[in-house]
Amino acid sequence: MTDDTRPARSAPGAGPLLRLVVLFGGVSAEHDVSCVTAAHVVAAADRSKYDIVPVGITRDGGWFRQDKAIAALADDVELPNALLPEGTEVDPIVILRGDSSKQTVVLPLLHGPHGEDGTVQGMLELLKLPYVGSGVLGSAVCMDKAMAKDVAAYRGIPQCRWIEFRDGVDDSREIVGKVEAQLGLPVFVKPANMGSSVGITKAHNIKELDDAINLALRYDDVLVIEESVTAREIEVAVLGNALPEVSLPGEIRPGSEFYDYEDKYVTGAAQLVIPADLSAADTDAVRELAVRAYTAMRCSGLARVDFFFEESRLDGEPARGWLLNEINTIPGFTPASMYPKMWGASGLSYPDLIDQLVALALETYQRRSGFSTAH
Repeated sequence: MTDDTRPARSAPGAGPLLRLVVLFGGVSAEHDVSCVTAAHVVAAADRSKYDIVPVGITRDGGWFRQDKAIAALADDVELPNALLPEGTEVDPIVILRGDSSKQTVVLPLLHGPHGEDGTVQGMLELLKLPYVGSGVLGSAVCMDKAMAKDVAAYRGIPQCRWIEFRDGVDDSREIVGKVEAQLGLPVFVKPANMGSSVGITKAHNIKELDDAINLALRYDDVLVIEESVTAREIEVAVLGNALPEVSLPGEIRPGSEFYDYEDKYVTGAAQLVIPADLSAADTDAVRELAVRAYTAMRCSGLARVDFFFEESRLDGEPARGWLLNEINTIPGFTPASMYPKMWGASGLSYPDLIDQLVALALETYQRRSGFSTAH
């Protein structure tokens, strides 16, 4: 690993324990993924540095302190593969604020809407609490795939061709013709505000396109319809605030037609190759483009930036090279997930990564706390 790959920041050290509130679960379709992520983060966080308080949010919005996990940590008992949002029901504001005897940092591991989209981040801003990850704007922009594509286009970041469809605004009778004329088939149909490939379908014909739109509309009223490309799927982990660092890139080799929910979380058939087999020039190019995308979207703390690498085209047109797919501001965070695995390959261990994220949260909080509120 080169010296400029791994960030070097002051991690929490000696002194009073930091109170680390780990939020998981949530009301989105990615609830189950979040529960798995939380179990691994809670198990890996250094208990000599943190008073860990796992708090689960049920699918219907109830908040519960996970007492079993707290007891297991105290007794040095192995945690289950997933934490359930159960235990003592708590008031969100009370459990987040705690008491004044310890500095609290919130680690939101809430994938998808109402967690990764700026809503929880806005609440934490109002409560004046430091938290891991992007702020309200960066979270909201990256969560909405259509808005993120608009920002990327404005900043000149290359990406696939796409059409935005807004239910109740755009004419549904015209969408099929528009897709055929501008994109061709097959296409991918995606809910704008969803992750983990939930609600995404590859449509090969008009009937499948109609079915794909109906499925995606179960999750959102804004859709992204995107051209299908023959390309490699390359991801980069980004860590930092104003001057972010990037990991070595990794490659996803899907076990099915595309990297869908089953491939990610059920069958495990996808191959994760880290570092990706790229030339030095291509590695440098994708890492530089990841930083451009990260800063353009106002990200901070962490994000996984996903790309397509188009090396050739079936239609004989020149290959376009790197194409931005999307940015995940709260990526999967189990030891088997790409984000921590890419940092591990770059020389930053899983527990040290957690320390860096907490340090970045405190850095952002301290900087923003100094702004004047006087008129």
